Amino acid sequence: MFDPFGDFETAGYLRNTGGEKDLSIVKVAEHALFRAQLPAALDYLVTCRRIEYEDFLNTHRLLFGGLYPWAGQDRAAVLPDKAISKGPVYFCHPRDCRRAVEDGLVQAQEKGQMPTHPGFIMGLFAYGHPFLDGNGRTMLLIHSELCFRAGLSIDWTRTQKEPYLQALNLELESPNAGHLDAYLLPFIGPPIPREQWRASVAVMPGLDGVDAEADAVAAYADPHVARDYAEFARKRAYRPL
Repeated sequence: MFDPFGDFETAGYLRNTGGEKDLSIVKVAEHALFRAQLPAALDYLVTCRRIEYEDFLNTHRLLFGGLYPWAGQDRAAVLPDKAISKGPVYFCHPRDCRRAVEDGLVQAQEKGQMPTHPGFIMGLFAYGHPFLDGNGRTMLLIHSELCFRAGLSIDWTRTQKEPYLQALNLELESPNAGHLDAYLLPFIGPPIPREQWRASVAVMPGLDGVDAEADAVAAYADPHVARDYAEFARKRAYRPL
């Protein structure tokens, strides 16, 4: 059980507003809220002349604020001393959440890399992993809006969960090797109207968080954790495009 606050027995999963401890119930509520708040989140992104890190946070707050009191706050604010990992993959240090996401936003909006490197940009968002839950859905909405602005779309309904996650993990480990760009290439097409995207994303498979591998949490003060994190970051050897 992912319990980064260490108070699951008293506060429920991730301190959700109902104090619910049954993860299956929480995930149903989480996805129902996501679907209900999807129009508001997409409408908000449309109003953003340029999408900034604060808009990333605000999108998450709009989507999940009804369930998680910490929604819209990144790990630097809510869990600054803990490492988050999924299997062998570490996400960035909390102090670097903003930097990783902002780099992805710069690559997409200032350097015009979205048409050729959509996977690289998604990988930066994923490595940033700003939130304790809801990262994938938040990233997907923002990435899709960035694609629309760049004159393209990715048909996520044709992607498959396991191959995508494999490519994403490889992207996190080796961000300059083009793993996720290569996976997404066959699904890239012309832009689709936002209204069509809004209708399809609500029923897109794999977004409900069910059967997803749980994150793990550990203190950076643990020398083994610090060593493993440093080794992962060294192997990652990130270089901006």
